[in-house]
Amino acid sequence: MTMAIRVHETGGPDKLCWEEIEVGQPGVGDALIRHTAIGLNFIDIYFREGAYPPPHLPFILGMEAAGVVEAVGRGVTEVSVGDRVAYAGAPIGAYCERRLFPAERLVRLPDAVGDVTAAAMMLQGMTAQYLLRRTYSVKPGDAILFHAAAGGVGAIACQWAKHLGATVIGTVGTAEKAEYVRGLGCDHPIVYTQEDFVEKVREITAGAGVPVVYDSVGKDTFEKSLDCLRKFGLMVSYGQSSGAVAPIAPAVLSKKGSLYLTRPTLFDYIEKRSDLLASSTELFDVVVQGKVKIGVRQTYALEDAARAHRDLAERKTTGSTVLVPE
Repeated sequence: MTMAIRVHETGGPDKLCWEEIEVGQPGVGDALIRHTAIGLNFIDIYFREGAYPPPHLPFILGMEAAGVVEAVGRGVTEVSVGDRVAYAGAPIGAYCERRLFPAERLVRLPDAVGDVTAAAMMLQGMTAQYLLRRTYSVKPGDAILFHAAAGGVGAIACQWAKHLGATVIGTVGTAEKAEYVRGLGCDHPIVYTQEDFVEKVREITAGAGVPVVYDSVGKDTFEKSLDCLRKFGLMVSYGQSSGAVAPIAPAVLSKKGSLYLTRPTLFDYIEKRSDLLASSTELFDVVVQGKVKIGVRQTYALEDAARAHRDLAERKTTGSTVLVPE
């Protein structure tokens, strides 16, 4: 018997159903994975609510997990039975005890990286990797603004950016979260509920602004984030936890200093297996070296996914959250 969280209609956390599913044998190119830990991410909420259209109904949520290979189909060379593996990305369906998954999208885990750690860092860590290393290549001496610094991606990015030599400015919602991210290398935590983050960024940068803003919040922060950028700065809008960003006239970017705007997604950056391996390898390296520590701050039983979703949406969580099959 294999249990899973399935969604029959999009909506609130009450739409998450704990059900038995059937898992077949691996076909050509597939691997059968027994999950040991499953990552929780805001993209799961987007799919549950219908903001991102699901592939079909009913469907199983989840974009990342770690586990053990139990069987492989014909033609599989990337992994072997018994390998500890992890993944992040399509096809959706990680909220389950066992599943079939394309072997070419799996990566082997180093011995020094535990399963819970891996499940907490694959999607968020590779997101931080492409944001800091590819979308805008952070250099020593750069000052960057990272919204939701206490979140899963933010907690990783603060450490990684500091390791790269940046001055890290991060927004958080509470004084407690400000202290948390300060411990992760965030030089200037800004409690956005108490301070105007545009004024603080201008003050910190002596009026110059920052070359890049990383924004997963969306509607509530987008317009003011543009005012934090210096001329020719890059606005990286990679999420929308507060709602979708309203349409923007290109002339606004001109008036604010010939700015650049991008709306990237991890899945384009790891579409090729070579890019997936390069991204995950760099992530594993900084974690094993201790440059980036993965803070699994909350764990929930997989069947309690609805409670985990509520806590994430209500910003009660910090760092990474993992669902554990029991």
